[in-house]
Amino acid sequence: MATSTITRANQVPPSLPLEDRVAIVTGASRGIGRGIALHLASLGAKLVINYASNSVQADLVAAEINSACPETTPRAITVQADVSDESQASICVISAGVMDAKHQAIANTSVEDFDKNFREASNRVNRGGGGRIIVLSTSLVHSLKPNFGAYTASKAAIETMAKILAKELKGTGITVNCVAPGPVATDMFYAGVSEEFVKKVIENCPMGRLGETIDVAKVVGFLASDDSEWVNGQVICVD
Repeated sequence: MATSTITRANQVPPSLPLEDRVAIVTGASRGIGRGIALHLASLGAKLVINYASNSVQADLVAAEINSACPETTPRAITVQADVSDESQASICVISAGVMDAKHQAIANTSVEDFDKNFREASNRVNRGGGGRIIVLSTSLVHSLKPNFGAYTASKAAIETMAKILAKELKGTGITVNCVAPGPVATDMFYAGVSEEFVKKVIENCPMGRLGETIDVAKVVGFLASDDSEWVNGQVICVD
């Protein structure tokens, strides 16, 4: 009994899968981005909460992460818009992007030529293994629902560029993947849709419910970890 107790006491607790890695999450002040930020923090990552305009919500996300951490140094900070800091990150989660087709490598394009999120992700994420770029798309790209043409086309472009970027980053140890969520219970989903529409979506789902942000966040958490090293250039539907 004594030997067993000593053995347990001497065991080093396992480290978290993303311990001390830096993750930049764009659009993290609310919705799916918020859920992803909170989940990555629970896996040990240090977070840069990027937001466009809603500083109050972004600060609340950072405060929630920092309040759960015993360290005196903040584990999460907020940054508005500009993600082009020279410091290196291990993980970049991109919630949206706008494409401007030019025939050149993504890492070499200028801000004017291509969306800054993709360019900076390809330039700033650590080389040499463990770097992860994860882009959010939508299951609409694959279900091809009527009346969502423009939105679906923009996300299809994101998926294509992510697959190309995965090849352009050959030899860097960086993986690039897309996560394509189905309907998720967020403010963005509920805005402008009727109760009847929501009920129909739930009825059509084999699980009988809407997705939750944690459903998406767990997949992102896996893709951000070392366990996903052999997953690259893929689109994973979470629907």
